[in-house]
Amino acid sequence: MDWRKQGNGTVGSFFVDVLFDLVGTFIFALSVQCFSAPNSIAPGGVSGISILINHTTGLPISLVTLALNIPLLILAYLLLGKGYALRTVKSVLIMTVMLQLCGVVLPAYRGEPILAALYGGVLEGTGLAIVFLRGSSTGGTVIASRLIQLKFPYVPVGKLLLIVDGCVLVAAAIVYRSIESSLIALITIFCSTRMIDAILYGMDKGMVMMIFTAQHQIVAEQIRQHLARGCTLLYGKGTYSGEDRPVLFCAVRKNQLYDLKRLVREADSEAFLVVLEATDIIGQGFKNIDHKT
Repeated sequence: MDWRKQGNGTVGSFFVDVLFDLVGTFIFALSVQCFSAPNSIAPGGVSGISILINHTTGLPISLVTLALNIPLLILAYLLLGKGYALRTVKSVLIMTVMLQLCGVVLPAYRGEPILAALYGGVLEGTGLAIVFLRGSSTGGTVIASRLIQLKFPYVPVGKLLLIVDGCVLVAAAIVYRSIESSLIALITIFCSTRMIDAILYGMDKGMVMMIFTAQHQIVAEQIRQHLARGCTLLYGKGTYSGEDRPVLFCAVRKNQLYDLKRLVREADSEAFLVVLEATDIIGQGFKNIDHKT
């Protein structure tokens, strides 16, 4: 079953969405209230802005986050569609409750800033990824970037988020009067993005190998027998030699790459190999598209 979808409108799907929101926003709230905010770390986005406002005014992070999201949610409803906006409203409201709960009930870690940044980043990325798995978001800069792309579709989302995070980091250096706090926040941002990528795409990442060999039939048979993987036979032409060359195209999981190299070398020690990383492999033997809950 593939959890990365928006649900199918059934009651069961709605409760699964809520369950993912509860778990994801709770983990996210742990990051903000127990690690980032107590250690003067503002890791970009709306959460970072909320931490800075909390530091300067004393207003609760949960309420500031909600207030910052309200205009974005209204614009999302008007411009991005009712379905996306309502899913995000649900997630934002649950996140607000979790932020308030964690801020009151759980103890804050005040210790080594690097440890706070590392654990805060891992928890933040894990929490956000769990929410993203069901096609929702926690609002903030995710909505802002999508709204900006309506006007400037040629601007990559990653660059938009990078600009916003950069502005927050500059503001953090001013508010905390410390460049070190912004540098430490970069660690949180890095860990968070890596965790999001690992959870959303890590299980489906694979490797693609292009094998240039005259023994293509033997190599393909070895791969089929020992790795239970098929190959696609392509035909190319060497521009230097002018000779026709068969090329095997084979996709495997990362843990099979070493065995694949070994099998190819055993069959043809002169084979020329090109290895590429695939961020997502869909199809038989890998991930199947499943629209059912």
